[in-house]
Amino acid sequence: MTPDKGPLLEVAPCSAGGRRETRFPAWLRRSLGVTAQWQATKDTLAALQVSTICEEARCPNLGECWSHGNVSIMILGEACTRRCGFCAVTTARPAPPDPDEPARVAAAIRQLGLQYVVLTAPARDDLPDEGAGQFVAAIRAIRAQTPAVGVEVLIPDFHAREPLLTQVAAAGPDVISHNLETVRRLSPAVRPQAQYERSLTVLRQARRLATGRAQIKSGFMVGLGETPEEVRALMGDLRDAGCDLLTIGQYLQPTRDQRPVAAFIAPGQFAEYRRWGMALGFRHVASGPYVRSSYNAFEALRGGCL
Repeated sequence: MTPDKGPLLEVAPCSAGGRRETRFPAWLRRSLGVTAQWQATKDTLAALQVSTICEEARCPNLGECWSHGNVSIMILGEACTRRCGFCAVTTARPAPPDPDEPARVAAAIRQLGLQYVVLTAPARDDLPDEGAGQFVAAIRAIRAQTPAVGVEVLIPDFHAREPLLTQVAAAGPDVISHNLETVRRLSPAVRPQAQYERSLTVLRQARRLATGRAQIKSGFMVGLGETPEEVRALMGDLRDAGCDLLTIGQYLQPTRDQRPVAAFIAPGQFAEYRRWGMALGFRHVASGPYVRSSYNAFEALRGGCL
């Protein structure tokens, strides 16, 4: 599939009431994958009062991931100080950081027997350190209780304040991840309180500050109205910033309050995007309709990237 053909579109026509509805194409229809392990994971997290981005962002992979013991933990509360057009996380005044949270997170990881964990957080523009200190505390607590666990941090942009990123990098995560989310043209509308270039700066800083064998990761969504040419340019920007690992997934509208889907991208186009990424030099590219930034993140570890 060549980049001049544009994204593959499959959108239902307007309903009788004039409101356009989208219907999932065949490749997006799947079972929830809920098992007894899913319930055990849910119970453990609830007992320890540990939040996950899986629930807060209404991730479509929740059933599958929790049934296999894969969890993406969200620290620093369930409210975000920003309002992105694609995200279902609540925008509100957040509560102060909980000093006991890092210990609870570490306990949950130990009890669940995880081999790899993703730590993420909402944007905390209300805090002097934008939450960097809580990331550090969580990483240290995890290392103290389960030193062999792989730790990936999916961080907000910290307004590209290098001293904050220095703190997080010095704690020694295996992967430092920050999502670009969408192509340059759409970024102001999709991420009105973020900036495309600022996110690239964060990734460049992460590449420079990363310790040991730490990898740099980013991800973005398709189906928001981008063209393949714009996707190719975005990939080039990420490689120039020093990004090693990449995820590409289909945008799915979490609720009616978020942006509608502009297009459902066919699996063949996702395969093409993966080929482009590997040709550009990414060490690992996960590209598919249900891929998310932390979906099966341990695959990069299994693949020998870390």
